[in-house]
Amino acid sequence: MLKTRKLGRQGLEVSELGLGCMGMSWAYGAPDEAESLATIERALELGVTFFDTAEAYGPFTNEELLGRALKGRRDRAIIATKFGFRFEAGKLVGTDSRPEHVKQVAEASLRRLGTDHIDLCYQHRLDRTVPIEDTVGAMAELVRQGKVRYLGLSEVGEDTIRRAHRAHPISALQSEYSLWERNLEPRILPLLRELGIGLVPFSPLGRGFLTGTAKRADEYAEGDYRRGDPRFQEENFDRNLRAAETVREMAARTGATPGQIALAWLLHKGDDIVPIPGTKRRQYLEENVGAANVQLSAAEMQQLDATLRPEAVAGPRYNEHYQAFIDR
Repeated sequence: MLKTRKLGRQGLEVSELGLGCMGMSWAYGAPDEAESLATIERALELGVTFFDTAEAYGPFTNEELLGRALKGRRDRAIIATKFGFRFEAGKLVGTDSRPEHVKQVAEASLRRLGTDHIDLCYQHRLDRTVPIEDTVGAMAELVRQGKVRYLGLSEVGEDTIRRAHRAHPISALQSEYSLWERNLEPRILPLLRELGIGLVPFSPLGRGFLTGTAKRADEYAEGDYRRGDPRFQEENFDRNLRAAETVREMAARTGATPGQIALAWLLHKGDDIVPIPGTKRRQYLEENVGAANVQLSAAEMQQLDATLRPEAVAGPRYNEHYQAFIDR
């Protein structure tokens, strides 16, 4: 069974690996509801307690799916969801973290999830038109009402983190972090540890590059997020496939899978880090959970650190459209 880890200093405890549910409804190929429901059930059996969703995934359908999966066993799960976007005709058109909107979307998420409380509520992306203190103030009111237990932020920079944490204690930051994407190491990770905020890395498997399953952008179906990802394009793809070779070689030597090596690296980076690898298939879920049993030596950690430096990865992590939402 998985061990537990603490996120923040406010009392939130979750399994050391969570389950990212986004791909069950959106972004990565056609949904498979029956297999997704079976994957969530299997996750509970394996000791996963931490499930990540958001209103934007679908939009809305992923929260509904998770709510159905957890019906009758809500007490076994820690649910994290996110708000902060504006939608028109089912399409994301901008950000909206006005206090009155925060309260409205929280009620909608509670309905879709079929629960009376959200364990961890994140602002999904910063709304530059609303002071973060105002947004966090509205989130804090939800905590006082018992509708939310703990607060989080996603993809924000140092100033926003400090200001938000002064307004109300923040338990977790969700952001991309992996062997593949290490932009948090110089400044964000030290700040989180200074303030006692946990880190929840998404895309901990480098969107498939670290598992060896990535394909060129044009090999994915229309509507798949990876078709527009700069790191899957032409020469970037070739360079990035070569960059991940060290992970595959270490996996072959140790008997682990490449994905398990990548997740084990993250787990070895600190007890305040809880990765949420996403999958909609039981096979990959079981493989990911197995990473908790993979031990990496100091020499192996050093080799991975040295080989996959930021300059080894080709292309920005987002295209211009998505990068515009990032607060750093």
